[in-house]
Amino acid sequence: MAEYPYNNRTFQILDAAEKGGYAVAAFNCYNTDGILGSIKAAEKLKAPAIIEIFPWSMHFHGPEFIKFAYEACHAASVPIALHLDHCTLEPDVYKALELPFDSIMVDASSQDPEENIKFVRHIVELAKERGITIEAELGRIVGGEDGVPTVDMETLYTEPELAAEFIEGTGVHFLAPSIGNVHGPYPPGGPEKYWQLDRLEMIKKLSPSAILVLHGAFPIIDDLMKKTIELGIRKVNLNKNLHDHYLEFLGNNVGKLEMTQLQEKSIAVWMEEAERSIKLLGSDGKAA
Repeated sequence: MAEYPYNNRTFQILDAAEKGGYAVAAFNCYNTDGILGSIKAAEKLKAPAIIEIFPWSMHFHGPEFIKFAYEACHAASVPIALHLDHCTLEPDVYKALELPFDSIMVDASSQDPEENIKFVRHIVELAKERGITIEAELGRIVGGEDGVPTVDMETLYTEPELAAEFIEGTGVHFLAPSIGNVHGPYPPGGPEKYWQLDRLEMIKKLSPSAILVLHGAFPIIDDLMKKTIELGIRKVNLNKNLHDHYLEFLGNNVGKLEMTQLQEKSIAVWMEEAERSIKLLGSDGKAA
């Protein structure tokens, strides 16, 4: 039997992506529609995937919802992991370690580098005892997202040399670098203007074994996304990319369709965008 972290679902999925040179879609989900739509899309395309929820769900939905999400992921016909995204509060991290997550993003990026390293290393040690892998952010990816504070400051980029030190010093399994990517809307010019691909390339060069994660991927620019995958991105977090069409459909059809039809058709809308993302990242067919 494989030993940690090779027996961890998220690590298995992303390690395979690293070896195969593709990226895996990580779908931010807020309800059962998102979870079911993402799983159905991954199964249809025979693709590995990751379901992501925010700490908000631990508090609003409660532990039974987390168990449902975990069981739905692990019952799928393709490899799917359950990940907790942007766990910024220390009590939430400890709470998450007692719940059935495959992986947790410990977001202490707003702290100074030494405190970030110290805290992440501590959590990595605790997580190992529970078979959970850890993602962390280095630098500061600005902007606002559910449960993620908006930072009114210029982007703090990840320094490649510090990234190598951070990975070694913490033992973190996955790293989300700041290369100009933004949570939420971009300023004029969009990702094409702000993403520093040369910085991403240097991070991977100095940390060749690192499994890298991309946050702030909206709007998706196909050519730009493919370039980041060439440079080492193996997990792409998807949020607004999926929710815009889904929410538009709900807004136009609430009160017009029966509840069963509304749910089925809204999940189909979610699946369309999820499938497009999976194909773009090159993970379709990888779980065949």
